[in-house]
Amino acid sequence: MEHIQHTPARVAKAPTRLLDGLQRWLPKLVVAPTFVLVGIGIYAFMIWTGVLSFTSSSFLPVYDFVGFDQYAKLMDNDRWLTASVNLGIFGGLFILCCLVIGVVLAIFLDQKIRQEGALRTIYLYPMALSMIVTGTVWKWILNPSLGLEKLMHDWGWSSFSFDWLVNSDMAIYTIVIAAVWQASGFVMALFLAGLRGVDSAIIRAARVDGASLPRIYWSIILPSLRPVFFSAVMVLAHIAIKSFDLVMAMTAGGPGYSTDLPAVFMYTHSFTRGQMGLGSASAMLMLGAILALLVPYLYSELRGKRHD
Repeated sequence: MEHIQHTPARVAKAPTRLLDGLQRWLPKLVVAPTFVLVGIGIYAFMIWTGVLSFTSSSFLPVYDFVGFDQYAKLMDNDRWLTASVNLGIFGGLFILCCLVIGVVLAIFLDQKIRQEGALRTIYLYPMALSMIVTGTVWKWILNPSLGLEKLMHDWGWSSFSFDWLVNSDMAIYTIVIAAVWQASGFVMALFLAGLRGVDSAIIRAARVDGASLPRIYWSIILPSLRPVFFSAVMVLAHIAIKSFDLVMAMTAGGPGYSTDLPAVFMYTHSFTRGQMGLGSASAMLMLGAILALLVPYLYSELRGKRHD
């Protein structure tokens, strides 16, 4: 009789244990396909690219390992050296200009001006466009026979000249102009969020002490936004290192290869020039550059959370 009384309780516990197990495993089952795709589509191909960089692969992968020969060839390649110099010019100007414009726009919007929402939308709009669209538009604007120069000539300013897009010495700066136009609004949004988080009591106290508004921003507010500066530099540097579609849309690396960046070099040699081993070596150097930026950033973030 006692056995009969306890049987319904055990039967009731069975579905409960089943539901508990399902609730525990369901989130893992849901995210498992994503982890598999990321593991294969990103990390597995990164390892494969690293393997190919130590081979003499040309049009198709081969696995005759040649050590660091591809890296030695890369260091002696004039086109790679040009791409590396261009990355320094493009990355430095791109990061600096985006930071300056972004900070100025953020301070301007922080003054509680009218139509702030509309202006913020206008400044952020370029970020909604793809790099291909941005590159195509700026290619039209800077084309001497179609854009700004032709417009000035049509208005009667016949001596006006702006042929940077077809000038091998200046073409890289047209890439900078287009990239800054697209990314400065994003930097503005980062700094505006940081400015809105500053305690207004600090500003009021500084005003009481007689400090001017520019002095308050320069000496008090902006130094307190060092984490925002650091994050913005990391994001912009990552964009600069992997820039590809903007260059292809505007100049395709030309004139000649004067606007080549490492990503363009990697694509050209891997998929159009039949030098997959050399292209893989350049890809690994790009990965190393990104990791050199990312690892210190992650270390500082994790250390800061540990201290908190």
